[in-house]
Amino acid sequence: MTITQTSAPANTEFVSRHIGPRPSDVATMLQSLGYDSLEALIDTAVPADIRQDSALDIPDALSETEALAHLRALALKNVMKTQMIGQGFYDTITPAVIRRNIVENPAWYTAYTPYQPEISQGRLEALLNFQTMVMDLTGLPIANASLLDESSAAAEAVLMMRRANKKKAKGKTVLDSNIFPQTLKVVQGRADALGFEIEVADLSAGLPEGDISGIVLQQPGNDGSIADHASIIAAAKEAGAMVTVIADLLSLTMITPPGEQGADIAVGNTQRFGVPLFFGGPHAAYMAVADGLTRSMPGRLVGVSADDAGVPAYRLALQTREQHIRREKATSNI
Repeated sequence: MTITQTSAPANTEFVSRHIGPRPSDVATMLQSLGYDSLEALIDTAVPADIRQDSALDIPDALSETEALAHLRALALKNVMKTQMIGQGFYDTITPAVIRRNIVENPAWYTAYTPYQPEISQGRLEALLNFQTMVMDLTGLPIANASLLDESSAAAEAVLMMRRANKKKAKGKTVLDSNIFPQTLKVVQGRADALGFEIEVADLSAGLPEGDISGIVLQQPGNDGSIADHASIIAAAKEAGAMVTVIADLLSLTMITPPGEQGADIAVGNTQRFGVPLFFGGPHAAYMAVADGLTRSMPGRLVGVSADDAGVPAYRLALQTREQHIRREKATSNI
């Protein structure tokens, strides 16, 4: 069967530009499938006992301007209140000059083919800047191009410590009792699913007994305290355990970073850097690691290379193939 490609004249109406396909496209597809009408196709594809008898009561379409006004009216129904939960979620202020020249800079958000990151130079440059900022603030030499949120990043760090610490692979993971409750629940859920031991303890009182694969600390803690973790980190290292610190990234501009305290891994989120509280949803997490842990790290690394003309070019420097092929051996579930 020969299918003739047809195209309708350009239509500037909002509906025609955003809701397809066009009638000629529908006719071409129906011809290819061997049906005379959409109704005949639906009769074949959708069982009668789950179909609605009456037509949907859909109002007339709005123009683009009317649709934007309607969305704005819906948004105005949100009631802005002071958020006092804390625990990783805080109100922020982003100066207009930063918002206009960085957040709204077209170089970041007009990257070509975002599903082909090797070509999306604007996006890759933004991610490289993100990695560099995280490395500078955490005091660790390698950072990835973000994870989903702080709690799941902490769970990924626990799994990473268990992969990397071969000598203590069967040991338990100890979580400080002063970490955020949502993070505690996520890590415990992951441990239950994968069948390894988790212990929650007040690490300010020292390490618990037994073999320990790794420990997880929070800086600042759930109660807001800023503690010097140097002694507990040194004790963990002496016991053969690895150390993860969940660190408020903005606080690291003022306090000693995890890398300088001796931590192997640092995780946290970047909401403090001007991401507003937007009625739900995660905030981009970070992960930074010490030397030797790069290939155990989940996520992707962006690096700088050169194209065939010798011009600097951004590219994905590392992404584990198991993430897509042998998923049971993947470094992450994200």
